[in-house]
Amino acid sequence: MNFTTNFTIVPTRYAPHLQGVLRIVVAVLFLQHGTAKLFGVPHVAMFDSMNMMSLVGVAGALEIVGGLLMLVGFLTRPTAFILSGQMAVAYFMAHAGENPLPILNKGELAVICCFVFLYFAVAGPGRFALDRE
Repeated sequence: MNFTTNFTIVPTRYAPHLQGVLRIVVAVLFLQHGTAKLFGVPHVAMFDSMNMMSLVGVAGALEIVGGLLMLVGFLTRPTAFILSGQMAVAYFMAHAGENPLPILNKGELAVICCFVFLYFAVAGPGRFALDRE
């Protein structure tokens, strides 16, 4: 077996594992946004006077519920699709108006999350998930 063969077999074999790890890591990071908005942990000053019935409050609820569902890998595809849409809306409502380039309007994270969640909506949860595929 040569290097080229190893290079294609090993990633193919472990791709579902890495996909599951990516899902878990993204979910934990996403959850932090929701807990910061709704519970003040970790503390982010811009969320101090947030109204629960505002768009930011709704986003926080989606981030907590969706983040938990993604973390355990339950209802992964529909959850990821909804979260992908949430991130697209967040980008266009909060960032795109400042400047069309994500690097200049601080919208890079929203764009990355949008497409990572879209990937999970199509590819599924990978390993370590309650969803059985």
